[in-house]
Amino acid sequence: MTGGSEAVRLIMVLKGYPRLSETFISNEILLLEAQGFKVRIVSMRDPREAARHASIYRIKADVVYLPEYIRPALGELLYENFRAALVAPRGYLRALGLMVRHLARTRRSATVKHLLQAGFLCRRALTPGEPAHLHAHFAHSPTSVAVYAGLISGLPVSFTGHAKDVWTQEPGKLAEKIGRAAFVVTCTRANAAYLRRLSPNGTPVYDVYHGIDLSLFDGADKRPEPAPPYRILTVARLTAKKGLDTVLDALGRLAGEGMDFTYDLVGEGEDREALQARARDLGLGDRVRWHGAMPHEAVLALYRKADVFALGCRVLPNGDRDGVPNVIVEAMAMGVPVAATNVSALPELAKDGETALACPPDDPAALAANIRRLLTDAALRARLTGAARAAVARDFDNAANIERLAAIFARHAGGRVPSVGAAPDGAA
Repeated sequence: MTGGSEAVRLIMVLKGYPRLSETFISNEILLLEAQGFKVRIVSMRDPREAARHASIYRIKADVVYLPEYIRPALGELLYENFRAALVAPRGYLRALGLMVRHLARTRRSATVKHLLQAGFLCRRALTPGEPAHLHAHFAHSPTSVAVYAGLISGLPVSFTGHAKDVWTQEPGKLAEKIGRAAFVVTCTRANAAYLRRLSPNGTPVYDVYHGIDLSLFDGADKRPEPAPPYRILTVARLTAKKGLDTVLDALGRLAGEGMDFTYDLVGEGEDREALQARARDLGLGDRVRWHGAMPHEAVLALYRKADVFALGCRVLPNGDRDGVPNVIVEAMAMGVPVAATNVSALPELAKDGETALACPPDDPAALAANIRRLLTDAALRARLTGAARAAVARDFDNAANIERLAAIFARHAGGRVPSVGAAPDGAA
C-alpha cells in the first residue's frame, strides 16, 4: 500500500465502462487495485460491447451506472437529487449555482443532466462515512459530473485529460475545471504544458504516460526479414484525426509502383464506409482486410505478422488530435517498425530517424516513401526497432508509470476527507 491511501476510496468517473477502445483505463484501475487502492467505478453509460479484454474480469471494483438519458429516468434522478440536497444543502446550492451559470453560457440540456447525474452519484456511489476522492477520466463530461459531485459532497476532485477532451474544449471552461481540481493528470508532455498554461491557480499538473504491459507485448524474438507480399498494419479508430485516408493514399501509391502487399486495418468508427469507398477507388479493394474491433489476443497475432505499422495522425480544424497512441507503443514493443506523422505529442516517442520514420500529416507521398524504406532497408529497420523498444521499456512500462500515479493519488488523496451523508450539511 502506498502512503495512507488505504483510508480513501477512489471513485473513478468514466464516460463508459467497459470499453474496448479504452483498455488503458481498465489497466490503470487494475494496477491501482494491485497497489492496494480501493476503487469504485461510476460509468455515465453502459457501452454494451460484446467483446471485452481479459483484464476487465480481474478488476474487483464494483460499478455504478448513472442514468444516461434524463427523460426515462427523470423521477429517479429528481428523487435522488432531492435526497442529496437534504443531506448537503449548502453543497447542493453551490453545485446548482454553478450549473445555472454554465447553463446561461452553454444553453445545453447536458449541463442540467450533469448536475442530476452528480446528485445521483452522491446517493448511489458514495457510502456515508467512507472517505473518498473523485477522479474523472476525460476532461469533458465526466469531469463536469465529478466537479458537481465534489461541490455537493465536499469531496476533492481530480481528472485525467487525454486528447480530444483537452484540445477541443473551450479554454476558459477547461481552465475553470483545472482551477477546481486538487490535481490534474495527463498522458503527454505536450498536453501537460498546455494545461499548465491554462491553470488559473497553480493546480499541479502531472504528465504520466499510459504505458503498456511489457510482458504482453514482447517483441524480443527475432522477426523474419520482410518479403513480398508485405504485411502492413494499422490499429486505430476509423475517424478523421487518425489520418487513415492518408495511409490509404500512400498505399495506393505503393500499389501503383508495383509493390506487393496486404493491409490489415483493425478498428471501427464513423468513417468506415468512406474509407472503404476510398480503398475501392484506389484499387486497393482486394488488398485491405477490414477486421473491425478485435480483442487484445487477436491484435497481438497481427503485430507478430506485420512488417510495418502505419498511422497518419493529423490535427483537425476543431483542435482534436492524438496524444501518443498506445498502438504505436504496442507496435514498437513488438518490434514492428513504425511510419507515422510528426504532429502533437507523437514525436515524444515516434522520433524521426531515431525510433521511427515520421513525416508531416496529409502527405501520402512522404508516408509512402517511409513505408518503402522500412520494408526494404534492413539496417535502418534494425536500428529504429532496437531504439524504439528501448524507448518503450524506459518510458512506457505501465507498472512503473502506475507507481508514479499511485504516488500522486497517495500524496493528494491519502488523508481523510469529508464524505456525503456523514452530517446534515456534509458539504459545509
